[in-house]
Amino acid sequence: MKLNLKNLKSAVMVLSTMLLTGTVMGQAAAWQQRVSYVMDIDMDANKHQYAGKQTLTYTNNSMDTLNKVFYHLYFNAFQPGSMMDVRSRSIVDPDERVGDRISKLTPDEIGYIMVKSLMQDGKVVRSQEVVATVLEVTLDKAILPGQSTVLTMEWDAQVPLQIRRSGRDNAEGVEFSMAQWYPKMAEYDAKGWHADPYVGREFYAVWGDFDVTIHMDKKYLIGGTGVLQNPKEIGFNYGGVEKVKTKEKKLHWHFEAKNVHDFVWAADPDYIHDVRKCASGLELHFIYQDDDDIKENWKNFQPDVERLFDIASKNYGKYAFSQYSVIQGGDGGMEYPMATLITGKRKYSSLLGVTVHEAMHSWYQMMLATDEGNYPWMDEGFTSYASSEIMAVLNDSKDLTKIHDGAHKGYAYIVGKGLEEPLCTHGDHYETNVGYGIASYNKGELFVDQLGYVIGKENLDKTLLRYFNEWAFKHPDVYDFIRVAEKVSDLELDWYVEYFVNTTKTIDYAITGFNESNNKTAVELKRIGQFIMPIDVVVTAVDGARSLHTIPLGIMRGAKQESFDGKYVVEKDWFWTNPEYTFTVDMPMSNIRSIEIDPSLRMADLDPLNNVVLFKDGKPQEQTEPNKE
Repeated sequence: MKLNLKNLKSAVMVLSTMLLTGTVMGQAAAWQQRVSYVMDIDMDANKHQYAGKQTLTYTNNSMDTLNKVFYHLYFNAFQPGSMMDVRSRSIVDPDERVGDRISKLTPDEIGYIMVKSLMQDGKVVRSQEVVATVLEVTLDKAILPGQSTVLTMEWDAQVPLQIRRSGRDNAEGVEFSMAQWYPKMAEYDAKGWHADPYVGREFYAVWGDFDVTIHMDKKYLIGGTGVLQNPKEIGFNYGGVEKVKTKEKKLHWHFEAKNVHDFVWAADPDYIHDVRKCASGLELHFIYQDDDDIKENWKNFQPDVERLFDIASKNYGKYAFSQYSVIQGGDGGMEYPMATLITGKRKYSSLLGVTVHEAMHSWYQMMLATDEGNYPWMDEGFTSYASSEIMAVLNDSKDLTKIHDGAHKGYAYIVGKGLEEPLCTHGDHYETNVGYGIASYNKGELFVDQLGYVIGKENLDKTLLRYFNEWAFKHPDVYDFIRVAEKVSDLELDWYVEYFVNTTKTIDYAITGFNESNNKTAVELKRIGQFIMPIDVVVTAVDGARSLHTIPLGIMRGAKQESFDGKYVVEKDWFWTNPEYTFTVDMPMSNIRSIEIDPSLRMADLDPLNNVVLFKDGKPQEQTEPNKE
């Protein structure tokens, strides 16, 4: 066989790069692509249009030769007849923020990104085609493994009327919420290109560095991703600098952000700006309108935002950036690297709650960055779990069994209504918005909470922290996460992913009978649902003494250990092929007050009535509602 020295050299370069950056350790694909954007944006605020220049250095760290690249042109979704428009008008339960609004946009209200020129390494790219929200580019010069190329683009764009996430003149009067506003390179990973059209869901992109300069009328204040490089030139009390006086019509805002996968910004002439320098060294920026109706809440919640970052850094991994900005804008709450856009006219609890949720996306999307198309629940669900935990601390919640109650109720709702689809469904392809939303947020949160039931809360806490430390900035998937849980718990857990993610099987276990002999009570259990689980049964004696009987699944290859305020008993394995199981309690029925499956309420058992049996005078009583003790 003839040795190709050129390809061998390229392969050695790729391997050297991976070893130097540490991407080999703990990464299934062992590589990831890299980008570096330098962008210059000239805004015409009166026309809601801008001219853009972009120099994109793209590094191919894969073992594949790339003959094509794909850019997302998200603003093209905001045109009558677009895929987002048609999807919103044809789905049975459209997002009320969208509805049929796109179909009614006039020419000066639509969004677009029109590419004027594209060059590769100084030469014009001859083959390119815009297909909906994607620019398909056939390269004249293939990008070999280990090589980089420089793509230079100029484009014109119009900012759409704010409908979904991005746009001008939102419902609260913020002039510019600039999300998904630039030609953005699609991600290429071990599964190939991810050039999904934009129909309203989430995002997946390449890690990289951003250098962005925005030229804009001097009356506007801008906030966004990254760190402002020229605060003295800008003024606006930005970081304590007084507003500058200049004869120029425009100011030149220069931001830099390292190791992020997106860039957002917002601008408004009525913005005011607070900076909170935290004890941890983090700078929190709060950018919101000078409105007496909201200023009190926006100032009062700033210490709680500092607390949330302290709690999250301790429990879920250290926040990796020097700055985070909470910016009024958008159409609800939406996460971006180092920043969020949220609507600001809210009650205090709502303002804090949405900020906690969007800030926690800094962990589960901005620093871990799963593929949100295929795993939207890993972003939204993990974020929702952590948000619920943090809000419980901030609100000093006393009932720990209620922290994730909303997730359990949401999941039960879509099951009961027949709207549940497997979590492995691509986010764009759910049949209903409510099915997508509850699956991604509630069932995703339940995945984490219930895993704590399977492996123990202490092991879950360790798993979440170790998951971040091993997989930050590496695009993990569900199997990367569950492997960490296996290493922490020393249990086999692939079955949990198979049942919870890839099926819609449901959980229903029941206490079905008792037999007393020699002052001992045999407790009979039955699996009614198809979803297999280990089972915790708590027996409470008449004198109040409690014992927890944990019944492992045979395929777990072990049993969980967890703190409990009573006797802890590991019973023999329950093999999933057996629908029935019996274990023995060392007391007669006359000594028993109650027997209950999972009093912690972490298991998503859909029929709680058959989980509890109360005893009176040594006889089991018929249960008509869940035990409220």
